[in-house]
Amino acid sequence: MAKKPAATSVKEPLTRERIVDAAIALADAEGLESVTIRRLAQDQGVTPMALYWHFKDKDRLFDGVVERLSASIDLARAERASDRPWAEHLRVLLGELLVVLRAHPALVGLVPGRIMLSDAGLDVAEQVLAVLKKGGFTAEQGAQISMLALNSMIQLVSNEPGLLVGQAGEDRKQRLRTKKAALQSLSPDRHPLVVEAAHWFVECNSASAYFDLGLELFIAGVRDIAPA
Repeated sequence: MAKKPAATSVKEPLTRERIVDAAIALADAEGLESVTIRRLAQDQGVTPMALYWHFKDKDRLFDGVVERLSASIDLARAERASDRPWAEHLRVLLGELLVVLRAHPALVGLVPGRIMLSDAGLDVAEQVLAVLKKGGFTAEQGAQISMLALNSMIQLVSNEPGLLVGQAGEDRKQRLRTKKAALQSLSPDRHPLVVEAAHWFVECNSASAYFDLGLELFIAGVRDIAPA
């Protein structure tokens, strides 16, 4: 009986999309500092030069990562809120931005300097500016508020109580216990309210409530100064 030919595995071709996917997954799991060309090449079973064929350096790779994040923002859903008052429309739009940022907290620091380098990021900026124009803001005010909005959403994500990017399990729990104990050990005579609130400085019982509060605070502030 003739032997069957041995099965051969077909290696998936290395593409820009595959490299970006790998970079995002690695940052999500181990933090941004773990994302290097050498590490990605090792994980993909190729030489670093194979990655340089697609991205000339790590900065260009990070540009691609932010482009992917920008393209993930559900602008179509936000657009469906365009018939609502402008402040509600803005809340929906920034909420969609938060969905993407919350999914990748290790990457949020890359966004401010890169989001407007791609068509996807420019589409986000265009829609935010359109909403602010509907609220009566000038082009200058719209640009400034849109930058403040992005930075505020990034700060919400990066400062979420209990967030320790790249850490999980017992290591994360121990660090949180140490931080909480340090606050709870303060003098109750001098800092009684800090001691009382120690748990909530360190951990977030409801992430949804935390992000809803942060988003509403920003929207309320913008609405309060709106010319309209």
